[in-house]
This record gives sequence, C-alpha cells and structure tokens, in this order.
Amino acid sequence: MRRHITLVEIPAPKGRDINYELQWLGNSLGLFGERDKDKSCFRVFITLVKEARRRPLSSDQIAEQLTLSRGTVVHHIHHLVDSGMVEQVRGGYSLRMENLQMLIEEMHRDAEHMFQRMKKISEEIDKMLGL
Repeated sequence: MRRHITLVEIPAPKGRDINYELQWLGNSLGLFGERDKDKSCFRVFITLVKEARRRPLSSDQIAEQLTLSRGTVVHHIHHLVDSGMVEQVRGGYSLRMENLQMLIEEMHRDAEHMFQRMKKISEEIDKMLGL
C-alpha cells in the first residue's frame, strides 16, 4: 500500500485547548491546507477521531453529520487514507488505530520502514556511482 506522510515542524501548542491541539496535530501531519477554507478536512478528521474504533462511518454518514457534500467528504477521506491515518473497514471508514497515540506510533513505524528502504537503495546507488 502506498503511504503519503508529510511532516511539518511547527511550534507545539501551549495550553490545553483540545481543538487547537487537534488542529496542531493535523497541521503537523500536513493534512489541512490553506485551500480548506471551511475546515472540512479538519471536520472529517475530528469526526473520525471521535468515533475512533467504535464504529466505521460511511462517507454518506459523515457528509450528513457535517452538512458537507459526499464528494467533499470522499476527497478528504482519500487524503486521510493516503496519509495512513484512516482505513476502510466494513463498508465505512475509521481511524486506523483505536486512539491517536497508537496511531502516531504506527505512523512512526511506517516512516521508519520507508527510511530503511530509502537507505538501502541509496547505498546501492552510491555503490553503482562509486561513491
């Protein structure tokens, strides 16, 4: 499976504001772009975080709950799936792990595997180039 993980180093949140901390987490993972004016990706993400592993939600359920078009929801879900945060299960979507801490740990392992593969291939390239 192809994973697209983006990391953005931004100052850590100060204080205890759950919405700000969730926004920070998503921004640190490059999930919420400036084009997302109505914060629809953030809203889809929050909906899936709140549901965690309790029950998968269909794109129609998310769209209805957030009063967004199904197309908008599907677009953002695909982005979240590509990032490795969300998975499709039993006809719906849910967070890949049962909580955010476990999710970040799993994504960390994903990134480590990617870097291990890149390191091995870069060593082979260096040998071929005589470096």
